[in-house]
Amino acid sequence: MMIQNLDERLEEKDWKTISGELHNKGFAQVKNVLLKEECKQLIENYNLAGAYRKTITMERYRFGIGEYKYFQYPLPPLITRIRETVYAKIAPVANAWMEELNINQQFPLSHEEMRKRCADHGQTKPTVLILKYGAGGFNTLHQDLYGEIYFPIQLVLFLNSTEDYTGGEFVLTEQTPRAQSKANVLRPDLGDMLLFTTNFRPVKGTKGYYRVNMKHGVSPLHSGERHSLGIIFHDAL
Repeated sequence: MMIQNLDERLEEKDWKTISGELHNKGFAQVKNVLLKEECKQLIENYNLAGAYRKTITMERYRFGIGEYKYFQYPLPPLITRIRETVYAKIAPVANAWMEELNINQQFPLSHEEMRKRCADHGQTKPTVLILKYGAGGFNTLHQDLYGEIYFPIQLVLFLNSTEDYTGGEFVLTEQTPRAQSKANVLRPDLGDMLLFTTNFRPVKGTKGYYRVNMKHGVSPLHSGERHSLGIIFHDAL
């Protein structure tokens, strides 16, 4: 029943506006994708045995301060449904980006075909992850690529209320050629989804489109605890 309700929630979103925001800004915030109960369940399952293939302590790799876990296949049904449904909605945006930047690449319109493309290049490990930060935790600016094949848009779902922590803003930076970097600082609330570019996006200039590189991270938490669910559409080696 909850999966059916999720389908309805996703279908009723204004995907035309979302696609336009992705194209114009490189990110789009979508309110109220997950219910409070769904967020709570994902957090409670953080220590569930057998659900994850790998745990990363961020300090060890100088990624920041905090911890995250990669899910293993098969993914929970809720996550699979979001991954497949959202992918189908935004694949046309990704393909338009490739055309505008004169990149000779087009992405499949279904996530099943995208996974097959990854598998053909040896990328078979799921990249969906759940992240946990406490006071002082942060995530350095980065890009989630994982291999030769990558999809240029990804998403994060916010599992805590903004009342649960202070600091911990989501940060997106963009580097325009021959210009200073620009930072977008975002604070979505519980159940919200943020779609954003994995690597780069096209921006229209006086001589056509040019490429703007983007990175993302999380600013330091001052207090409380913050969990988020990252859904990346390509698999890893």
